This record gives sequence, structure tokens and C-alpha cells, in this order.
Amino acid sequence: MKTFIFALALLAAAPVMAQEETKDSVKKVQLPAGYTSQIDVVYTKGKDWEQKLDLYLPANTGKPTAVLINIHGGGWNHGTKESQTGFSTFFKMNFAVCNIEYRLTGQATAPAAVEDARCALIYLIKNARALNIDVNRIVIMGGSAGGHLALMAGLLGNDHRFDGNCPGVENVKVAAIIDKYGITDVNDWAYGTNITSKSATRWLGDKAKDPAFIKSVSPINFVNKNNPPVFIVHGDADPTVPYQQSVDLHKKLVEAGVKTEFMTIEGGKHGGFPKEKASELNRAIAKFLVDLGIPDKK
Repeated sequence: MKTFIFALALLAAAPVMAQEETKDSVKKVQLPAGYTSQIDVVYTKGKDWEQKLDLYLPANTGKPTAVLINIHGGGWNHGTKESQTGFSTFFKMNFAVCNIEYRLTGQATAPAAVEDARCALIYLIKNARALNIDVNRIVIMGGSAGGHLALMAGLLGNDHRFDGNCPGVENVKVAAIIDKYGITDVNDWAYGTNITSKSATRWLGDKAKDPAFIKSVSPINFVNKNNPPVFIVHGDADPTVPYQQSVDLHKKLVEAGVKTEFMTIEGGKHGGFPKEKASELNRAIAKFLVDLGIPDKK
């Protein structure tokens, strides 16, 4: 009987033990000398939820620093900020880094994730002085669904339609957007003739058949001459998000007169690029930002 009770106790504890092991096994961000971190900072919340971000800040030398907002991917339905650790390219340029989580489909359908991405941006603007960051040098980056959210947050500019949870800032802008194989046309990803995904219709929820709403959460519909510069990268053999979506976005940006660069990874899939291509990509992103005058001058 004692053995049976002990076995039940072990079974009851197993999920907790597994959860702790998973959390402990997450790879930590390696910070350069002088950097400090602020982990799990609440940046937006509602009645029964809150969303958090991690900050990695360089030493305060008296001059405000450039900052990167990073947004993880995962089809809006999975993924964590803790999965994102590769910020060395930005640390080398003395960027602060803001790594965010957002509400996933299981918690809230569209436009919740867009609202959260905007609130993270607005949080930094509101707290810029305390964090010693330069509001004129905010870069926003994401991959896949994170790329979509980076585009939405940046291209919306002073369109406040999704800012209801974080009002009070009029001059919302970013200095550049880095879009890694992001979804640019949600309708096409949901119902198009190329690659489609149930992630899109699940994220749209009860708005899945509402063309006007779907248009309102698709970055390609917010392209105009006042957009910030946009760097795009996409593998031309991506089996998840159509390569053509990035082609179409780049074309529209060029037509609008927006500064943009489009890097195609030949044979590239949905991220996970070969090491040499990943290094080439990081160099291209750094050059794009340097050419814009965003990082500190050495």
C-alpha cells in the first residue's frame, strides 16, 4: 500500500518536475561585459492576463542607445521569448535588446498579438528615459509570425487602431523593420493558391470570414511612402510561408519609394539557414542598419 501511494505521489509530481526541467534547460542569453538584464517585465495587461518582456541593456554612458525589439515566431499559436537567444550581432553594435512575448491563439485570437506588439513598442517609448534608449533609433525584428507582427507594429506608425490597451503616445515610429520570412498577406496564407495554413484561420478566429478585418491585420495593406526602411529575407524554397509574399511586399515598398532591401536565400527553407548563409544574413542586416546611421558610431 505504501509503495502504491508513493507511486501516485511521483506521478502527481512528474508534470511539475518536467516543467522545471524544461525551464532550467532553456539556453540563456550570453551578455557582453557591461550589459545588465531585466527579466519578465510586465509591459501590458488585462483583467486576467499579462504579457512580459526581457531587456538587455548596455552600460549607461550618458548617451541614449539604439534598441532592438525582437518578436518570436510560431504561427501565432506557439513559441516563447526564451527560445530567442541569438542577439550577438546587435550586442556588437551596442544595441539594447527587448525580447517580447505576446498573447497566442489559445489565449486570444486576432488582433491580440498585434495589440501586444504595438504595446511593447509604446512601452519602450514611454520608458525611454528610464531605460536610456533613443526613441529615434528603435528597430523591430521578427521571424515568420514574428515577422508579421514586426511589420504590423512598424508599418502602422501613428495609426492607433490597435493601441487601445496602451493609449497616450501620439508619435509612434520605428527607425527600421527587419522582416524574416514573415506573413505579409494573412488572407493569402489562409485561403491562397500557394501555401496555406490552418494557423491563419485559427488565429483569425471568428473573424476568419471577415475580409475587411483580415485586410486590417495584413502588413502589405499598410505600405505607404512614410514607412520606415524595411529589410526582408526569405528562402525561395520556404514550405511554410510563400516566398512570393515577400516578393510582393518588396515590390510594393519599392513602388511607394520606401528604402528596402530584399535578400533571397537560394534553396532556403523556413529559417534554419545553413551556417554560412546565416552569417551572411547577419552581416547584411548589420550593414543595412549602419547605412541608415542607427548604431552608435565607433
